[in-house]
Amino acid sequence: QVQLVESGGGLVQAGGSLRLSCAASGRTFSNTVMGWFRQAPGKEREFVACISWGGGRTYYADSVKGRFTIARDNAKNTVFLQMNSLKPEDTAVYYCAAEPPGRTVISTRANAYDYWGQGTQVTVSS
Repeated sequence: QVQLVESGGGLVQAGGSLRLSCAASGRTFSNTVMGWFRQAPGKEREFVACISWGGGRTYYADSVKGRFTIARDNAKNTVFLQMNSLKPEDTAVYYCAAEPPGRTVISTRANAYDYWGQGTQVTVSS
């Protein structure tokens, strides 16, 4: 069982930055693909970014490419999402997610992730 706890959300003006963190429990973090998703009011949950076990491979949604960076610290069981040049359309609840430990395929689909955090609100004002 993997438990995930996000932090770092908040209110920021357009053009600003935020850094989200996700702390994971358990001993399997270093062999777990991690991802970030978001859900805006009235919209479906969408993929934001994901990262391989060692951090060498990352993937991003086109809407955030060049502005967001996903990274991980396996020694601290934590994955991060650095968000720069934020836009009002980035406003959403952001969720950290984990694929089943040991799976090597990196997916951008929400149904590939078995474990989810409670979410953290990010609000970008214009």
